[in-house]
Amino acid sequence: MVENLPQTRPVLHVCVTCRRGLPLTDDPVQGRQLYDALTSHARNGDFSVEPVECMATCSRGCVAAVSMPEKWTLLLGQLGPEKVEDLLTFLNVYRTSKTGTVMPSKRPASLSDMILARLPASLSASQELS
Repeated sequence: MVENLPQTRPVLHVCVTCRRGLPLTDDPVQGRQLYDALTSHARNGDFSVEPVECMATCSRGCVAAVSMPEKWTLLLGQLGPEKVEDLLTFLNVYRTSKTGTVMPSKRPASLSDMILARLPASLSASQELS
């Protein structure tokens, strides 16, 4: 019998269309580069990564949202492929946090001002019930 266990790893939804203010004609797309870099790291099982076509925060890209059951969902901005290692450190702190709160003093310096919003865990829980 397979039991539905609570998810014990963060899910990172990455906007793969984010261009970080670059013109629409410039390739490669920064959001896709960030997603690709994170995907290669996600294979070790500490987190999962999902692509999103647009998160409507174009002026703050690259953007991602991190979530886990019963924790705050955090909307992160000003990311890029060059911040992958620091983002991995952040994800580990988020994962081990009881509520999903990651105080600025616990974040890597390059990510000190990256939280754009935090959404209560009850939002995702209410969607699962409907």
